[in-house]
Amino acid sequence: MTASSAAGDRAPSPALPPAAVPAPGGGGAARRIAPPDPEAVARVVSSALAEDLSLGDPTTDGLFGPATTATVWLLVKEPGIVAGLPLVAAVFAALDPAVVVDAAVADGDRVDTVPMEIARITGPARAILRGERTALNLLGRLSGIATLTARCVAALEGTGATLLDTRKTTPGLRNLEKYAVRCGGGTNHRMNLGEALLVKDNHLRLAGGIGPAVALLRKNAPPLRLEIEAETLDDVRAALDGGVTRIMFDNMSLDQMRAAVALVGSRAETEASGGITLDNLHAVGETGVDFVSLGALTHSARTLDVSMEVVL
Repeated sequence: MTASSAAGDRAPSPALPPAAVPAPGGGGAARRIAPPDPEAVARVVSSALAEDLSLGDPTTDGLFGPATTATVWLLVKEPGIVAGLPLVAAVFAALDPAVVVDAAVADGDRVDTVPMEIARITGPARAILRGERTALNLLGRLSGIATLTARCVAALEGTGATLLDTRKTTPGLRNLEKYAVRCGGGTNHRMNLGEALLVKDNHLRLAGGIGPAVALLRKNAPPLRLEIEAETLDDVRAALDGGVTRIMFDNMSLDQMRAAVALVGSRAETEASGGITLDNLHAVGETGVDFVSLGALTHSARTLDVSMEVVL
């Protein structure tokens, strides 16, 4: 692998047209993707680089001097949705502001023809080589989440249901992983425990059931959106009696969900959760629920195959 300051003769691949990220609920209108929190980006990049560089990089330093420059292509090697280019740029900016990342696509774009050159990175070779693995790890992880999310959004198309993520995220990466869900066309559920009141099974066991839990929250908690987890139709009735905002149908069968949706009518929002896979996702959406939450978007997404290649 040889670095060069003159390696720029290869013409860049044409930029892909921006992907039309579906609006929540399966609609066809494109929507703007809210960017990741800059503080989260800076924190994650700093932590990730520290893992690799706590003892420096004697390999790179022994091979190349500070004046050596290089140009590399950032490649996507399998079809998918790109997510994480701001992280790539942040990695190299943290290592050396002289590194330039010239992207040919944007986060949320779909790559179908592979391998696809999605960015050209030029600058000091030491910084590029030091940041290579960190940048690829973040890009591959987030693109994998976006790709799985897009498949699930497509599976729900025509049902009217909105795909939600969960808090089943990698510790420390939640903000970025939920950003990747948005890149894939999904919608974020709670970012943290303080954004809404969500009463789950263990809350209910300790509080003595849905009625007492709702009463205590009305008395002691701030006036946030109140969602109750329901496992049976009797639970759904109790939640409706409490005037909750949303009812989560937990691990219900399709027949139970259809009955629960009919019972709720327009009195509350409905959400399906538990036991849902890509194979049964469309059928769940057809029950009439407003939302389908899927932890697999973030806890089971496979990393997309991405790499860097020196341009000679």
